[in-house]
Amino acid sequence: MQHKNKLLVIIGPTASGKTKLAVRVAASMDGEIISADSRQVYKDMNIGTGKDYEEYTLASGQKVPYHLIDIVEAGDDYHVARFQQDFKNIYENICSRKKTPVLCGGSGMYIEAVLKNYQHTQVPINLALREELEAQSLDFLLNMFSGTYEQYYPLADTSTKKRLIRAIEIGMFIKNNELELREEKPLDYLIFGIDIPAEVRRERITKRLHKRLQGGMIEEVQHLLNKGVSAEKLVFYGLEYKFITEYLLNKLSYDEMARQLEVAIHQFAKRQMTFFRSMEKKGLPIHWLNGLDTVENLSDEIIARYRA
Repeated sequence: MQHKNKLLVIIGPTASGKTKLAVRVAASMDGEIISADSRQVYKDMNIGTGKDYEEYTLASGQKVPYHLIDIVEAGDDYHVARFQQDFKNIYENICSRKKTPVLCGGSGMYIEAVLKNYQHTQVPINLALREELEAQSLDFLLNMFSGTYEQYYPLADTSTKKRLIRAIEIGMFIKNNELELREEKPLDYLIFGIDIPAEVRRERITKRLHKRLQGGMIEEVQHLLNKGVSAEKLVFYGLEYKFITEYLLNKLSYDEMARQLEVAIHQFAKRQMTFFRSMEKKGLPIHWLNGLDTVENLSDEIIARYRA
């Protein structure tokens, strides 16, 4: 399918202001936002995931359409393979209506998977195998992977034990099954990244966290528990949901929860930046923007480059 519409991608760590920028750009270019956020897909998880709905309406009253927010129930599973399919459907729909698609978010793995059309994301999870591998040492697993499965999955990320286990799972599956490769026309895209100094990012994260804690985030997690979403599931969703659940279960005091959560979000933002840099090494060029510049200037810069 021929698309004249080049995909515009805007990425950045948490608290970098990427949504506000993406909305302004989309509004100027008759565009629509496709969210690339692995947690904003869940309904009723609003404050903790930073769904700032009001950001999608400009001061002029103009509303910018957004997609892939609030599409699954909290407690359900959502994964990269499903995101790839959802993204494809929405992207083609936006293009068919001659609008500009703007992919915006901080979930680097989701963005990388659609830009590079990864196939291995379709490999199913093997719980029995994972349990077996979990008991082994890191060295044992590395030897196992490089000795037997690396040839089947040479681009694997083996930087942590969890990723190494997934790499073995994929390698084993590809070795024993025919992985159906989908021939897809490569996407035409342009990526912009928001770069802000670490100390400014830290300051913003801290300020925002305390505002959210005072603004109903604890009640939001309590509501999810009351609704029947399991504590295990909320802990699995990580960050705000993990630490607030532990606080509500009396495993942490309020001060411990707030302190540990703040540290975890700072670490998360750092990991996001590390992932974006790794995307560049994998051949996804990113035009870095000065995150301290005004939204107007950054928007103009993106539009000028996009049109050029």
